[in-house]
Amino acid sequence: MAKPKPDDKPKRAKETASEPVDRLVHADRRMSDLEALLWNVDKDPFLSSNFGSVTLLDRSPDLGRFRRRMLRAVQRVDRLHQRVVPAFGRLAPPEWRDDPEFDIDRHVRHLALPKPGTDRQLFDLATMFVQDPLDRTRPLWEFVLVDRLKGGRAALIQKMHHTITDGEGGVRLSEQFIDIARDVADIDEVTLPTAEPPLHGSLLDSAADTVGHGLRRTIGIMERAIGLVGESTRHPDQLGSRGLEAFAAGQSLLRQLSVTDSHHSPLWTAPSLGRRLETLDVDFEDARRAAKALGGSLNDLFVAAAAAGAGAYHRELGADVDEMRIAMPVSTRHDGSAGGNQFVPTRVLVPTGDLDPLTRFERVHEVLGQTKQERAIGLMGGFAGVANLLPTSALVRIARQQAETVDFATSNLRAAPFELYIAGARIDATYPIGPLAGTGFNLTLMSYAGTLNVGLHADTGMVTDTELLRDLIAEGFAELIAAGS
Repeated sequence: MAKPKPDDKPKRAKETASEPVDRLVHADRRMSDLEALLWNVDKDPFLSSNFGSVTLLDRSPDLGRFRRRMLRAVQRVDRLHQRVVPAFGRLAPPEWRDDPEFDIDRHVRHLALPKPGTDRQLFDLATMFVQDPLDRTRPLWEFVLVDRLKGGRAALIQKMHHTITDGEGGVRLSEQFIDIARDVADIDEVTLPTAEPPLHGSLLDSAADTVGHGLRRTIGIMERAIGLVGESTRHPDQLGSRGLEAFAAGQSLLRQLSVTDSHHSPLWTAPSLGRRLETLDVDFEDARRAAKALGGSLNDLFVAAAAAGAGAYHRELGADVDEMRIAMPVSTRHDGSAGGNQFVPTRVLVPTGDLDPLTRFERVHEVLGQTKQERAIGLMGGFAGVANLLPTSALVRIARQQAETVDFATSNLRAAPFELYIAGARIDATYPIGPLAGTGFNLTLMSYAGTLNVGLHADTGMVTDTELLRDLIAEGFAELIAAGS
């Protein structure tokens, strides 16, 4: 598919509510090493990196307008119209190529819920939809508009593979089809250009390109190493400090990679493919003020509430646990860009014992602060590149072993602080559906229009009473907010 011409670039959002924000969109030809790792282990359904969301709308959107907006988004965001092509011999990360058979109607669909059209029906549909594997020969995303919810409402279910983008990048990509007003000027029908031919067509060309990529990457590593040696030669007084930094970085990486003990929950021992989504809402200002009064961030309060709920759940079932290990992405995105993946997965132990809210918050604040300073964050990409050279069976086995060290996952996303619209329908809430990757549950928070929309995506083989866990997490939030009032 041909790239948009320079004069097709989006205008600034402030010019008109119907125009998307003019952001840099990451569209590298090849996946990063971390993206390639997600792609390779995805062949195991327990390690699926599909993520999604359920957006509740106050009414049915204009289907034609939404389809046109999505076509424009596809035109502007390369990875939405590209498929994955593995590299020769897996000696380099897979690359993205235009799908010559791209059809928007394969990716944007419409259905109606059967009566009575409850939120429970919608959430059950969403978990099945997100869990269903994406076609690996097509662009890796699907949206479904759902009508006939109770009260004349509607919903949008989104599913995307993690190789396209992370949660933060996905929120920013959504600006391509979201409006800041209900009634905005419609756009003309978008015609997608013919797909571009691949840069290298023959097997020999593909092999040469793959070897060339590997050679360029090796040379880059050598140049950085030579540069470090040269810098140390010019400034010998810094040699000691640089050596200490390298040693500290190595220790940091070892701390993240040497975790081999199993998860700490005695209850979550039987992973399954059963899924359930529970949701809860928390007042944004109440949570923000409480976190500040307690001496930390909103994310500290969020993780502390998750730890409180998980611990209380175990105590209710007669299995007290002092600590659990969580998986938490640390964003490395330092610009206003959209798309692509700019995060590093980290693991950290959080307190889940029977503690007072203030003590729990202080301990969570401390361990999260240490985790964000880990020097290993800058080294994970290189480790992923080495891991991708392993045979798929060995790589999946290692990934499963690492997943078994984690009890649950958390992620914190931020959307707009004001109301937004999709094709004439107001967004009332958006509940994320984060990937489980072998853990008991994924708790992801989306702050939007004065509310924290929290999605609890659980493995029902491990978390047998998801409503109880949801209620106890809600109590964890309430206790922390009260402690900071």
